[in-house]
Amino acid sequence: PLTLEEVRMLVELFYLPYQHGALAQQLLEHFRWLRANSLSVGVPPSAPDACGGRRWRGRAQSFQRLCARACRLHSRLVSTAGRALLYDLHPYLWDIRNMLLAACAFVLWLGCQSITAPILLGRDAEPWARRGGLFGELQALLPVGNSCDLFYHPPPLFPSSQLYLLRPLLPLDKPGCWRLQCSEVFQGLQAQLSRAPALPGRLLGSFLSLSPEYTFVLEDEGGPCGFAAGALHAEGFLQQRDSSWLPAIRHKYPPDLGTGGPALGQEAVLFFHAEPLAVPQPVLRRFPSLVQLGTAPRVLDVGASRSLALCLLSALRANGSRGVFCQVSDTDRQQLSFYSKLG
Repeated sequence: PLTLEEVRMLVELFYLPYQHGALAQQLLEHFRWLRANSLSVGVPPSAPDACGGRRWRGRAQSFQRLCARACRLHSRLVSTAGRALLYDLHPYLWDIRNMLLAACAFVLWLGCQSITAPILLGRDAEPWARRGGLFGELQALLPVGNSCDLFYHPPPLFPSSQLYLLRPLLPLDKPGCWRLQCSEVFQGLQAQLSRAPALPGRLLGSFLSLSPEYTFVLEDEGGPCGFAAGALHAEGFLQQRDSSWLPAIRHKYPPDLGTGGPALGQEAVLFFHAEPLAVPQPVLRRFPSLVQLGTAPRVLDVGASRSLALCLLSALRANGSRGVFCQVSDTDRQQLSFYSKLG
């Protein structure tokens, strides 16, 4: 059963319609302060006013611990609560869990940046467009908080107690993320081909090299299980990908490398040698940023995938993006299914 402390946390998250409990109040106060003072993150440690940066990181760690407690509470509720209580409370706690995953990842991302301008926010949404309570106030603090359609999704029919961690890409992640996207279909190929990336890896590779500052990693108990990657200025990113990154990859994986191997292995290698489709200029003008997301098959909780999208879109919006687009092949059933479930 839930402990007394866990019951207290649950009550504090959903206290009264117009009054928050202690835990919810702490979450909001930390998040408001961290967003308002993010300009201090980029101050060098040796600068006279470096204490502002240290204070910011201290409060960021406190916020992360509070988010982790709330996420563990969601897992505990699914694991221990009676079915009737679980299905009554789970939709609300699931929403909060997803929001805190995205908010915590966004704060971690702010801590990795040298912010030179205030975070950009859209125009205020109509009062009835947002939900109330802690969820609505956290939503309003994200840079994409006014895009209300991003925050509405029905809860899963079968709740999962899986714990997730969502964070920005770290330098040591790159080899692991690349391996994450490798498919078992390559196991029977020669040693070099066995390291060739599967479809999600092909899509992620250029972002790891050319736009790592807008890449997020989703982890569960088994390690990395998903990614969200973006390019703030898609036109320049695509030009650099086609002029430098693709030629290097084509040299590493020549077209005859997959000869004699499984069909999927051959297709993976030939993917790099196909000419990428050009993006029309009207699309680039209206949607100047490019995004790509993916999760491992074991990630069945669509809430974790939506949190990936929220933190990536928040990071792009914070630096001025007016819109995003995604490149998906009409024959790629896996990606089409993923994005359709994502909404």
